[in-house]
Amino acid sequence: MKNIILKTIIPAILGFSLVSCEDFDIINDDPMAASADQVQVEYFINQSIIGAQQNPHVAERAFVLYWKGASMHHLGGGIALGTHNDGWSVDYWGSASSWLNAASTAIQIGNEKAANGSAQPYNENLIQVARIWRAYLISELSDNFGPLPINAFEGVNPEFVSTKDVYDYMLLELAQAQAEIDINIARPTKLQNLDAAYMYDWEKWKRFANSLRMRLSMRLSEVDPAKAASEFQAAVSTNLFIADASHNFTVEERPGWDDLTGVMSREWNAQWLSSTLNNLYVGLGGVPTQTQVGTHLHGHIRPADYLGMYFPDQFADRTNDPAKAHWLDGLPETMDPRAYKAFFIPGDFDNPNYSLFPTYTSDARNQQGYLLETNGDTVRIDATYTWNAFANGDWGAKGTRNRLRGIVGKAPGLGQQFRGSNSRRVFFGSWESYFLLAEAGLRGWTVPLGDEQAYETGVRHSFEYFNAGQFVDAYLNSDAFNRNGTSVRYSHTEEPPNTVAMTHRIGKTGPVTTFDYAYPVNNLYQSGAIRNDKLTKIITQKYLSNVPWLPLEGWNDHRRLGLPFFVNPAVENPLPNLPGLNSSTYMTSSIGFFPQRLPYPSSLRNADPTGYAAASAFLGGPDAVLTPLYWAKK
Repeated sequence: MKNIILKTIIPAILGFSLVSCEDFDIINDDPMAASADQVQVEYFINQSIIGAQQNPHVAERAFVLYWKGASMHHLGGGIALGTHNDGWSVDYWGSASSWLNAASTAIQIGNEKAANGSAQPYNENLIQVARIWRAYLISELSDNFGPLPINAFEGVNPEFVSTKDVYDYMLLELAQAQAEIDINIARPTKLQNLDAAYMYDWEKWKRFANSLRMRLSMRLSEVDPAKAASEFQAAVSTNLFIADASHNFTVEERPGWDDLTGVMSREWNAQWLSSTLNNLYVGLGGVPTQTQVGTHLHGHIRPADYLGMYFPDQFADRTNDPAKAHWLDGLPETMDPRAYKAFFIPGDFDNPNYSLFPTYTSDARNQQGYLLETNGDTVRIDATYTWNAFANGDWGAKGTRNRLRGIVGKAPGLGQQFRGSNSRRVFFGSWESYFLLAEAGLRGWTVPLGDEQAYETGVRHSFEYFNAGQFVDAYLNSDAFNRNGTSVRYSHTEEPPNTVAMTHRIGKTGPVTTFDYAYPVNNLYQSGAIRNDKLTKIITQKYLSNVPWLPLEGWNDHRRLGLPFFVNPAVENPLPNLPGLNSSTYMTSSIGFFPQRLPYPSSLRNADPTGYAAASAFLGGPDAVLTPLYWAKK
């Protein structure tokens, strides 16, 4: 125990600067001489929570470039194209290890305080909180890499175990820890100030534990449905889960450069709308754009059956994006109301959430772009008040003729309210609890709400978060299909036709002609035969509700179920790290076209070759991006 304290006390004290000096008891003039009864458990818990908020260096690599890229929450390359960066993985692995170290140290100190009689009345509750938080941290790390050493940081030599064993351990920890919290224990103000999430509201920590147990149980739904059902039903039987906004697990962000600075705050990350996300938004819920935007935009709204200007020589078409090769010279007629809340319309400077990042250029204010014809002629395009998103991938020669894709100011970007470090990062929102309940009910598990009621409650909570509640009743009753062929009304499970007649303009000035718009085929779900069943609706709404704070969950659901439909990267040229995706296969969906995990960092291979060998053996495949985890589709 003494060795643990000596190794962690200095970094822990440095981490405490995030709170304030006056928040501590005096430990000792010589911190290296501190004993367990002088070190406070709550310091280590708070250090771990604040650290996991991720400073900008780690957040840019893990949250933005890895998780948001893999989940298609924005237009990105890298991991979405099968490419990982070992340096980024080293940074994240090392940071996550330090957060786990702090949480485990809190547990060990708490146990020693209980043994030597120096414990405060709330000591036992703190131990349980640290166990709950450690379970979350382990889940985050395992959902990225897979097998882990669950006994790491406990004073013994860590041994890697399988991902199945990791999940068994986390679920047991959550069940035990929440049960052992006494919600009647007093929590002094000084203690409350050392919990950045819940101010040590014991009931909320129990709720977080049970909702997290629901999340992790559902992760096992396809690989061990009996275990998943049993654990899920036990979690909800407590009647304590994250049920409304006041229960949400969130941590406040602040401007600057420290662990509390916003995870999406780096100005050079444009975070454009992705084609995957856009195909979910457009048309979903049938809410007219005219009711959502200012009158200055009304003249730019286009008919629902108009897809835009057709430029097959400047936009990639070797992708299964159903809107490929089109540029919409205006705004869609109908739109999921959360789209205009989360993303800004290019040139709409009246929007208080319009992001001018990067502020060291004027790019965000410049909506003028162009395309090059194959003969070298220039086609000028004004992106002002337009709404477009593109597939990632290699666009080849077409990309060189396109001066719209991947250029700031030309496409919708993430709103400034999520980028300015003045919000609260959401680790678990109430809407997720209800979508988990909806899926559980649909599977026939014993839950307190019917699947339709849970589904609609999740949508309502999401709309409340986005301040779009005025639209939710009409939205929930809509049978309108989005670009993927999915509608909102839960009981509306009629499948869309395979194709629907639409119009487009040939080039910028050519004739308007009709064509057959083909709804995409998602081979990863029900062999591509289903687009509008209840599970597709649940996961579509869960995915949209978790934008932008929970990209890891969006990635997890796609790996688990193949839902929602993800657009394949374009392959005008081959993608070396996605060898199965090529000019013959791009219209199909396959797990080999999307990232499945992060390879272990070189720091692990170098420091613990024996552990690395054990971890790799548990994977059931190579230590590679395309190797599915235990609970994912194979």
